[in-house]
Order: sequence, then structure tokens, then C-alpha cells
Amino acid sequence: MSNILILAFLFFAGCLIGWGIEVIFRRFEPNNKARKWINPGFLIGPYLPLYGFGLCSLYLLAGLEKFIHTDNTALQKFILFLLMAIAMTVIELIAGEIFIVKMHVKLWDYTGNKFNYKGIICPLYSLIWAALGAVYYFFIHPYILDALNWLANNLAFSFFIGFFYGVFAIDLFYSLKLAEKIKTFAEENDMVIRYEEFKRHIRESSEERKEKYRFMLSMGSGARLGEHLKKYRDKQREEQRGHRLNDFISKIKKSDT
Repeated sequence: MSNILILAFLFFAGCLIGWGIEVIFRRFEPNNKARKWINPGFLIGPYLPLYGFGLCSLYLLAGLEKFIHTDNTALQKFILFLLMAIAMTVIELIAGEIFIVKMHVKLWDYTGNKFNYKGIICPLYSLIWAALGAVYYFFIHPYILDALNWLANNLAFSFFIGFFYGVFAIDLFYSLKLAEKIKTFAEENDMVIRYEEFKRHIRESSEERKEKYRFMLSMGSGARLGEHLKKYRDKQREEQRGHRLNDFISKIKKSDT
């Protein structure tokens, strides 16, 4: 039972920490030239399940170090961090594929990075996952084992974890209903919704109307969500027509030369 509680806590901690990391990253990423704050992920609250699964994986993989049989300590660590990078990349791949194939939604986009696959995984971010695995191994894992065992045997801790998962379940139910509406719209219009881009579009529309932008509940629901989606679709189609026109002009110029 204690191991289940430990993994439950790590999932909770990973969701929160990962959300914080992504909020800061999205704030300063090159595509966000206006430097606006964006709530990452498809859930409303401050958590990203991908990081929750990732932290649980790092915890479990760190315990497998003793099974990597080699006398070379550096090689042993290299293999461990490679396994961590692979595990995180696989989690990212599965999550990305599920949302693209099943929901017609792209939660993140690595299209601009070299050797990417469908814009959901790429070597650069696999390297970043390896670095994060090393940070976890050296600076976190050795110091949390005793604390986790103590927490797992504390009754108040169990109540705290139960409260988090109750709130998380409500958020998940609500967010999936929104995602289902987005999926239906995307299927009807034969498109994939880039979630972060869509949220930026909502923020820009709110600013144009001089309306208050809601960081956690930016999409609204019902007719409001439908209105945002239609404007986002029209904007995407207009940009696509512009790209095609530019390509056509470029071909004409090349043929003239």
C-alpha cells in the first residue's frame, strides 16, 4: 500500500512541478513574442499529467540502477539516463499520438525542430529529458526516499492525496467534455487544433474586445467555445491561403529567372 501512495504522491508532485515549468517555458518561448502567460495542457487546473507519469517513471527507473551490470560507473549512469530519456520520450509519443489521432488536438508542437516525428517528439527534447533525468537522479532522488516512506505511513497524507485526486477527477471530467467539443469541431472541419496556438488566439481576441482574459477558464463553454473555434478556423484558413499565394508567387519568379 505504501508504494501505491508514494507513486500517487509523485504523480501529484510531477503534475504540479511540470505545470510550473511549462508556464515559465511558454512565457519565454520564441513563438510567444508578446511574452503572455498561457495555461499549458488541456486541463483547467495547475497540473500536467504527462509530467506526473514522467516523475513516476524516473523514480522507478532510478531503482533499477543496480540491475545495470557494469564495472564502469560512468557507463552505468549513461545507460540509466538513456533509459530515462527513452521512457520520457515514449510517454510523450503515446500522449501526443492519442490526442492527435483520437482528439484531433496537438498539445505541443516540435515541428520547427530537426528530425521531429509529427511534431510531438524530437531528439532535442529527448536530450532535455535525459538532462532532467540526471537532475532528478543527483539532486532529488537521494533525498526524498526517507521522506516518501514517512509520508506514506502518515494518515493525514492519505487524506491529502485523496483530496487532490478528487479535485483532479472533477477537472478531468470537465476538460474532457471541452476536448470532445473541440474534437467534433476539428473532425467537421478536417483540421488539427494546436492547443497552445488556440489559447493564444483566445487571449488576443479577448484583448481586441477589451475583455478580461481568464487564465484558467480561457475557453469558456458552449456557444462561447464554438465562437472561439470558428474564428480560429477562419484565421488558419486565411494564413494557409496566404502561404499558398506566396508559394505560387515564388514559383513564378523562379520560372521567370
